[in-house]
Amino acid sequence: MTTEIGRIPVVQPRCSTCSLGQFCLPVGIPEAELERLDALVSERRRLKKGEVLYHANDDLSAVYGIRFGSLKSCVTAPDGREQVVGFHLQGELIGLDAVADSHHPSTAIALEDSELCIARFGELETLSRQVPSLQRQLHRLMSQEIRNEHQQLLALGTMRAEERLAVFLHNLSERLSARGYAANEFVLRMSREEIGSFLGLKLETVSRLFSRFAQNGMIEIRQRHVKIIDAAALRELAGVTGIHC
Repeated sequence: MTTEIGRIPVVQPRCSTCSLGQFCLPVGIPEAELERLDALVSERRRLKKGEVLYHANDDLSAVYGIRFGSLKSCVTAPDGREQVVGFHLQGELIGLDAVADSHHPSTAIALEDSELCIARFGELETLSRQVPSLQRQLHRLMSQEIRNEHQQLLALGTMRAEERLAVFLHNLSERLSARGYAANEFVLRMSREEIGSFLGLKLETVSRLFSRFAQNGMIEIRQRHVKIIDAAALRELAGVTGIHC
């Protein structure tokens, strides 16, 4: 399958002036080369909540920088169940996991209304050969994805259920804080069922753990609105091991 993105309107995004550049492709690129990156990243795409960006097995045609919003990556298990394998936030690049064989291994779905910058991969690959700092940044981002996968496997294989949820909340807080949002108060864009799928926990277990964390005074929870009350206790339970989800 091939994802159609050719009809997306051009709205002239600029990497050189983007406030999210510190998380995305422009990191470390000399100012003189940023204009070339601006010319390459010349399209944006808007997604409604629940809309698919690309499907598993689609050809790799582009990678995407999340300008605002959030997405999830999921695969279909042999029994037909959806398995969430990642959550992607504003400023992050999505689609690099398709570089290995030029096909996306997972389906990417918007968790909320979102907007993405589009970098056609063939053009990005060509430019990266000409701009060493861009190539290093691509390698760094791909290396970070591999590291995150290793940390997730470690958590799923060795951590108790409450530790997994603590790690998830702690790292979500850290990622949001790095983007200028409040570290101790945020809205979960993913459902508890999706959190459970990602952490290898049943929905009932996730709901019970949220209630326990609230009863223990670590958090306040109202539907999807989370307020961290005792950040030190949450960090201690998490062990600050660093799953990035």
